[in-house]
Amino acid sequence: MKYSLFYKKSLFIYFYIIVIFLITTISKASIESDIKDITSKLRCMTCQNQTIYSSDTEFSLSIKKIIRQKLKNNESEKEIMNFLINRYGEYIVLEPKFNKQNLFLWLFPFIILALSLVFFILRIRKNT
Repeated sequence: MKYSLFYKKSLFIYFYIIVIFLITTISKASIESDIKDITSKLRCMTCQNQTIYSSDTEFSLSIKKIIRQKLKNNESEKEIMNFLINRYGEYIVLEPKFNKQNLFLWLFPFIILALSLVFFILRIRKNT
């Protein structure tokens, strides 16, 4: 009788240990996947257009550490991105936002294309 109670208690303890281990493993895996997602969208400031995820410089390692800490504090991806943009400027983001400040950046290739087409059409009409 005493032994069965001891075994039941020990089984419960082992069960709780396994559950805690599984929960921490799953949370670590989710944090690592979130770090990969976020750092793949960011530019390393010391490398030539390389993502922070693929870089091993001191800067990228410190950014990964900051992101990991913020994810452990249950901050969202948007909050982390806004923090990094406020701290390092919008250059850190590989894909800039579409807003009034970046309107020319987004429209410039289309303006050049339109001007080139107009010049090309005028050139063809002049030659014929």
